Amino acid sequence: MRSTGIHPAIEATRETGAFGPRLEERFLGIRAFSEKLTEGLLPEDFVVQSMTDVSPLKWHLAHTTWFFEYFVLLQHAAGYRPLDPRYHHLFNSYYVQAGERHCRAQRGYLSRPTVREVLDYRAHVDDAMTQFLMAGEPPRVLAELVELGLHHEQQHQELILTDLKHVFSVNPLRPEYRPRATGAPRASARTLRWIENPEGLREVGAAAEGFSFDNERPRHRVYLKGFALADRLATCGEFLEFMKDGGYERADLWMSDGWAVARERGWTEPFYWEKRDGEWWVFTLTGMRRVEAADPVCHLSWYEADAFARWAGARLPTEFEWEVVAADLPVAGNLVEAGHYHPIPATDPALRTGSSPTQMFGDLWEWTGSSYRPYPGFIPAPGAIGEYNGKFMSNQFVLRGGSCATSGSHLRATYRNFFHPDACWQFSGVRLAKDVG
Repeated sequence: MRSTGIHPAIEATRETGAFGPRLEERFLGIRAFSEKLTEGLLPEDFVVQSMTDVSPLKWHLAHTTWFFEYFVLLQHAAGYRPLDPRYHHLFNSYYVQAGERHCRAQRGYLSRPTVREVLDYRAHVDDAMTQFLMAGEPPRVLAELVELGLHHEQQHQELILTDLKHVFSVNPLRPEYRPRATGAPRASARTLRWIENPEGLREVGAAAEGFSFDNERPRHRVYLKGFALADRLATCGEFLEFMKDGGYERADLWMSDGWAVARERGWTEPFYWEKRDGEWWVFTLTGMRRVEAADPVCHLSWYEADAFARWAGARLPTEFEWEVVAADLPVAGNLVEAGHYHPIPATDPALRTGSSPTQMFGDLWEWTGSSYRPYPGFIPAPGAIGEYNGKFMSNQFVLRGGSCATSGSHLRATYRNFFHPDACWQFSGVRLAKDVG
């Protein structure tokens, strides 16, 4: 057996077996949810790659399977035999130390293996993983490796939705992924309130207990000046005011790189918006709908979020400001389990607990003003698994909070998502912040 290369920073301090539901049950539940997300789709929907950042749905289903096959079964399950050894090359993503990879931009060229064959591949690996997990509680470090694979799969579940949305959006037929959920709240935008937080020394980052990605560690102290955080996400109505005030034409509001990108790509409105008979409409996973003023404004790039914040006389929060506010809040909100697949208006302030903000989890990933960099003392794990996060710590910004496409069991206040500043196909939005004192 070869070493997993798991870094001590992602090992659990829990005793074996203390993973909530038995590990094999959690494994099967998360694996089943990936396939549930694709129910009702046709084989043709699984194979389209509409841009380099988008992967075909069948590739997501296969790559998450490859992760368990390569990192767990091939290295730790005696006697395991791959269904097809050629899949290793096709479904490795960016793990250079794991071997050759198929070109990312050409994943849509793969008509074979078929969708049926990919599902057979999943079944083959699921059977082997189930036998492996039921043979007895795995050593703690192996259990943590499986847990990492499950959170990796939940990341790809979110990508299944965001990528499919882009695929459907470029189709003139504007297909619907799911019918619009009944009972989705419709409301007028409520007045934005500011929640002040005093200056002081704070602890941030994941604690030793429980699962976290390596980029959330080690826990450390930061000094924060006094700041105020908006009690809700910015809305479409507020962003329309930015647009009416020439927000996309005013170079003084934009970072130089952002201004250049906006000019080059002809940005004049948020991604997925289009004008019909003088009204703004937006494409969603539940079809086209009119832009609702109270809905959180969605699919903004960091450049747009930053320009909007400057226009509003505010700024983006740092990731640590966001985290200290979210640390004591429950992970609850408009998450994928709700079935809205789109952000919804903020709840009435009367429903809030004390002075806590709303929408901190779910609805939209919230851009921060923080560059994606390692925490003090971060050391990437040795081997291929160390490529999971560490090598991407440049030229990107941190987002916090999850979205309407994120599973609740995948989130925590310390979770750090990250994207390039021009990315806008993700469910990303903005919560304003400002200095106090």
